[in-house]
Amino acid sequence: MKKSLVVSCVAVALALAAALLLKICVFADFNGVKAVRVNIPRYCDNAGVDSCLRAELGNDFGGKVSRLFRISGADPGKANGSYVVEPGMTALRVAQNLRKKRQTPVRFTFNNIRTLSQLAERAGMVMEFTPDEFLEACDSVLPKRGYRSGDEYTAAFLPDSYEFYWTASPYKVVSALADTRDRFWNEQRRSAARRLGLRPVEVAVVASIVEEETADDKERGTVARLYLNRLQKGMKLQADPTVKFAVGDFSLRRITGRHLQVRSPYNTYLNEGLPPGPIRIAESATLKAVLDAPQHDYIYMCAKEDFSGRHNFAVDYATHSANARRYRNALDRRGIK
Repeated sequence: MKKSLVVSCVAVALALAAALLLKICVFADFNGVKAVRVNIPRYCDNAGVDSCLRAELGNDFGGKVSRLFRISGADPGKANGSYVVEPGMTALRVAQNLRKKRQTPVRFTFNNIRTLSQLAERAGMVMEFTPDEFLEACDSVLPKRGYRSGDEYTAAFLPDSYEFYWTASPYKVVSALADTRDRFWNEQRRSAARRLGLRPVEVAVVASIVEEETADDKERGTVARLYLNRLQKGMKLQADPTVKFAVGDFSLRRITGRHLQVRSPYNTYLNEGLPPGPIRIAESATLKAVLDAPQHDYIYMCAKEDFSGRHNFAVDYATHSANARRYRNALDRRGIK
């Protein structure tokens, strides 16, 4: 009798201790000074979930969340996701968010992107999928959207801020980004492109050159019309940024004869018409600048000798030659080779 009483007392004591421990866990709150994001990768077991929680939230609070999550009996594989833990949130609430997969969206923002691989790398830094998986999704999604080759893929995207769940598939992300681009290209803008004799993708190509050509937003429409004038006259574009893209070096300050001879479909000094794809992902404002480019007769341009990023424009070659000479002299004075 005495032995059974002792056993019962021990059991009660253990139960009380467990209840106390559980209460401590339930009401513990996160005392961090700022919000913390916790990513739980695919295929994590309970040990993996525990490791992620402790790494981001600290051993004490992270351990309490982990203990509550295990007690709930939830499948650790279903905790896969990205969760923001705010200061003051209780361990119970965090554990419930994991159990019910209440993710916090991540923000995918991009601009100043020149190549598809750069966009894939940016996506891979924000999302759970890899850059290679993003590129595979482009190959799967974009040809069905009318993009004729990989060179045209960057025309499928518009720089902006987007929200996705961290676990979103690359196919969903690529499709959603392409949807945004398609919404931009309403019938009014498509009609404007047709009046220029261009497909929307080709407008994006012109816009990409314009963005690389001038640092002044107010100048973009003028630059766009200049290239449209050259296209309509059957002249080669002879756009220096396309040569930099062909060479693979946008840091070039001076384009020389050696650069102009680089064999590439992107070298518009050697090839007529537009290059096969954009040389950067153009902003929607620049696409609009191409579509609304003001009428003028300029067919030549040269960077101003004050290195302001603006340009001198010309209708005739003699004036252009004088502008180019001043710019070359300015480069020489600064020792720019």
